[in-house]
Amino acid sequence: MTGHQQAIALAALAIVLAACADESGPPPPARWRVAGNFLRDPQGRAVILRGVNLSGDHKAKPYLGADQPEDLARIRAWGFDAVRFVMTWTAVEPSRGQIDEGYLDELARRMEWARAADLLVVVDMHQDVFGEGFGGDGAPRWACDEEKYAAHKPTSPWFANYASPPVMACFDRLWTDAELGGRFAEAWRRVAARLAGAGAVVGFDVINEPHWGSYNMWTFEADRLAPFYGRVIDAVRLAADWVAFCEPAASRNLGIATSLPPFAQPDVVYAPHAYDALAEQGNGFDPARRGAILANLEGLAREARALGAPLWIGEHGGVAARPGIGEYMDANEDGASGVAAGTMFWHYGRDDGYGLLNPDGSDKAALLDALVRPYPMRVAGDPVRWSFDSGGRVFRLTMSPDAAVAAPTEISVPDRVYPGGVYRPRCDPPDRCSFETAAGILRVRLDGASRDPLEIIVEP
Repeated sequence: MTGHQQAIALAALAIVLAACADESGPPPPARWRVAGNFLRDPQGRAVILRGVNLSGDHKAKPYLGADQPEDLARIRAWGFDAVRFVMTWTAVEPSRGQIDEGYLDELARRMEWARAADLLVVVDMHQDVFGEGFGGDGAPRWACDEEKYAAHKPTSPWFANYASPPVMACFDRLWTDAELGGRFAEAWRRVAARLAGAGAVVGFDVINEPHWGSYNMWTFEADRLAPFYGRVIDAVRLAADWVAFCEPAASRNLGIATSLPPFAQPDVVYAPHAYDALAEQGNGFDPARRGAILANLEGLAREARALGAPLWIGEHGGVAARPGIGEYMDANEDGASGVAAGTMFWHYGRDDGYGLLNPDGSDKAALLDALVRPYPMRVAGDPVRWSFDSGGRVFRLTMSPDAAVAAPTEISVPDRVYPGGVYRPRCDPPDRCSFETAAGILRVRLDGASRDPLEIIVEP
């Protein structure tokens, strides 16, 4: 082969190699994902989403409440890092096949408020008692037959309406009617397409407290709910690469362990709710129930592990005016931190009920004093557990480091707990950490490549 031929051959080889490189493409961009039973940020840190539902006011017209940017800033100033943003199907698609683009624009605007406040968002498609046709919220009126609404006989308490045969029939149709379920999935896809560029949104809660209708409660999740989830997740991911947050059936609120099978799709979080049944009957919280709450959280964590998913409590809460509210919230938060789960309080609102604020907009001090506490927002490794002693204001985080994660561990240190940002951080062993402080955040950088567990302590 002549020198000229060799040059041609080498040039041809270079073209082939370049083509192969182009075919393989650049590495996929870092994104939010689930790995090692934790939600992970693009830097690989385990993320604990802890915050509030925003808000119950979104359930009814005009479906956006009175939220303003300062409300999002206030949530962040309390030390929370996330909101579960409540919306409804009827707000998205008030008439069959007609998406309300103005509503989507308003959603997008609020996602910008969240981004500006440094809050992460899980968007929630909410429902209570199927939809507005039964005096609840969620599905648009066109999603079921008028004869079902006419035959319904309202009762109290509100959740007893789930036992109404017309309500159950409408749920049956949602889970089994391909056209109706397809409309629900398409509504979600349109939301995802509109919000795909909103950096605040990390995921979507497919549907709030799904009810089994008239189907066998014990097999509903495997037979109907899991396939429904799969179809909606696939539709959403045509438009946005979001993490899916999937709730068990509403039967889990009755203490019945979930029978959801492991999820077919990747990047799914298990998102049950956790209320104390006796406290929810209006008599306040009995501190003797603390053990039951801790046991329930441990059971939810076992279910999450069986599903290969992180655990995230999408709702918990209580009425500040009722007895024992501080002990109630302490039990919920202590139980969640013991199993390394995030929590979302129901709800941010101005009312005499579950809202965090009084009707005049002032804080419900007893409630916020129990909820606002230090916690790990992002962990360079795995958070094993954490705890907070409110009396001594001592926070402890046990974590297993990952030397491959360069970004620091970030701990929320709210000013409400440590006024003026005055606190003392330390590490055990002491030579493995260095600290940086910012407003409301303690950043911890780990020294060395050891994966041995360590403890980070914050004291006043």
